[in-house]
Amino acid sequence: MAERKAAKYLKRIHDELYQVYGDCVCPLKHESGFQLLAAVMLSAQCRDDRVNQVTEKLFAAAPDAVSMAALPEELLEEIIQPCGLHKAKSRHLKAAAQMILACFGGDVPQTMEELVRLPGIGRKSANVILGNVFGIPGFPVDTHVKRLLNRLGVVASSDPEKIEKTVNGLIAPAYWTNFSHLLIQHGRQVCHAGKAACGACVLNEICPKKGVK
Repeated sequence: MAERKAAKYLKRIHDELYQVYGDCVCPLKHESGFQLLAAVMLSAQCRDDRVNQVTEKLFAAAPDAVSMAALPEELLEEIIQPCGLHKAKSRHLKAAAQMILACFGGDVPQTMEELVRLPGIGRKSANVILGNVFGIPGFPVDTHVKRLLNRLGVVASSDPEKIEKTVNGLIAPAYWTNFSHLLIQHGRQVCHAGKAACGACVLNEICPKKGVK
């Protein structure tokens, strides 16, 4: 019964947010699975708008795995420097491109198990790629998703994998990808990390506001 109640609560959260934000699209600009993979790598500790500025130049120089693997590392570091952590990210980009060519025939793999083998790709990034490129349900857990689901009382955990597992067990796979987008949008626009705008929140009446100052 408790699980049924939790599932009903989570579905209501989804439905309320859907009324506000609808069907969302990935804010990282891309024209292929490899380009989204690269953009997701660059988005670590970096705003999406800055990533999009950088990838415009990056994809002009290296739009696919073949050209990324061949791009001189110094040039790659120079292009992506505005995203921060540019040395580590450049290593991951080149290594991932090389692995995609060597192990996957030049195509971005389509399973969680294969994606997380790529340098710089964890479960969150893999879920973004699965859901937004291949239409395979995935629930990415970023800082916004983590914060909102804890404040809403859906989870009491900071572990992304535990949060992902909890949500996936309560709501149908068809909702996973867009639900993550909905939570991220709401986290950016209303349920801020510093001071939540509870008075403007569509979930105000049902949210227990756990951890909200």
